[in-house]
Amino acid sequence: MSIQKNDSISLTITGMTAEGAGVGRYEGMAIFVPCSAPGDQLIARIIKRSKTYAVGKIEQILTPSPDRIVPDCPQFFRCGGCEFRHLRYEAELRLKEQRVCDAISRIGGFSPALVQPILGAEAPDRYRNKAQIPIGCQKDGSLCMGFYANHSHRIVDCPDCRLQPGVFTTIQNLFRAWFEKYHISIYEEVSGKGCLRHLYLRYAERTGEIMVCLVAASMPEHCDVLCEMLHAEVPEIVSILLNYNPDKTNVVLGKRFETLWGRDQIEDLLCGLRFSIAPASFYQVNHAQTQRLYQAAAAEAALPKDGLLLDLYCGTGTIGLTIAKDAGRLIGVEIVESAVENAQQNARRNGILNAEFLCMDATKAAARLAREGLQPTVVTIDPPRKGCTPEVVSAITAMQPERIVYVSCDPATLARDLKQFAALGYPPMRLTPVDMFPRTANVETVCLLSKAQTISL
Repeated sequence: MSIQKNDSISLTITGMTAEGAGVGRYEGMAIFVPCSAPGDQLIARIIKRSKTYAVGKIEQILTPSPDRIVPDCPQFFRCGGCEFRHLRYEAELRLKEQRVCDAISRIGGFSPALVQPILGAEAPDRYRNKAQIPIGCQKDGSLCMGFYANHSHRIVDCPDCRLQPGVFTTIQNLFRAWFEKYHISIYEEVSGKGCLRHLYLRYAERTGEIMVCLVAASMPEHCDVLCEMLHAEVPEIVSILLNYNPDKTNVVLGKRFETLWGRDQIEDLLCGLRFSIAPASFYQVNHAQTQRLYQAAAAEAALPKDGLLLDLYCGTGTIGLTIAKDAGRLIGVEIVESAVENAQQNARRNGILNAEFLCMDATKAAARLAREGLQPTVVTIDPPRKGCTPEVVSAITAMQPERIVYVSCDPATLARDLKQFAALGYPPMRLTPVDMFPRTANVETVCLLSKAQTISL
């Protein structure tokens, strides 16, 4: 009997997808069930059917997985912010480590023995130092702030998100009080009318400084009152900004910022260095795990005193500067002009005089530097989720570095790229997964590639 939409079926969950949904098989067909856990025996109702797979929704859990727990957030089943809040954290780490093992063996063709134990977080809650909170209206006209439901632009109201520090909840409550007093209009995506769009928050964990940025289509009335309320109740706030975004787009931030109160940026300490964080700057959202990630990358780089580090996709320079601060010379490459300016400022702020940054596409920069005969000791790469282009891989290997340190946010594209590197003489020597985003399906990996075959596993 073929499965049809609205059928209810008995299913055992045997694995997880990269997006965090449970997967089981029924009559040979893969069935994906969100919010399920490996080991669950359940009844699922089919809500989508294609030729090769189906999607189900839990109707009843017959026998729960031993790893299943009661979610500690009342919005978990509606909100798209977390995927794993129904699992024990130890099980989540096990799944993420296995995901890296599966990717490098199935896609890359490498031994999963190369994968080291995952670096889990000591604090899997309250770790996010940045929040982009959409603003909308409930059916009764009241304010709605929270997260978008999965695969939609429907806002799920979330007064207190457990991924965010408690001070963000305090700021949201102050914003709600201001809105209830003045009833500023809320932007409507369909019509393009209205004012308020997002509340954008950033927190520097080590210095305690907080930035509040109100994203709006126009200047809201009574912003002076909001500023007074915020810095009076939350003294850690040192920057209050307005971002203008009048365009009909789902991009959160517009191009123009105006400082309403205080400074236009905040500062934080990371791996012993001081970094400036502008509203649009890239800065990792989990401070504690970022330090572990960068320390792992620095250990794999092992840059000598006279070594040259080439840092591709360098962003604001955080990885390169933390590795090259005490040794060698740094050349960073980044295509975003404002990020390059931030990287240069960060180098000067920390008295690092051996660093230079190029505003170029990574593919073109790597090819040009290879043609110029640059011979870096170490190359670090932290590409976007789509990974490296074949041209970047070829150019890096043509420079004949001693080591390559690849920081990846997607195990699948990492495995694909490692296969290309290996074909050009740089096989992976060691991979260390890092749980940068607990309670979500994402996992980062630090990978060492070396032409030498003498590194112990």
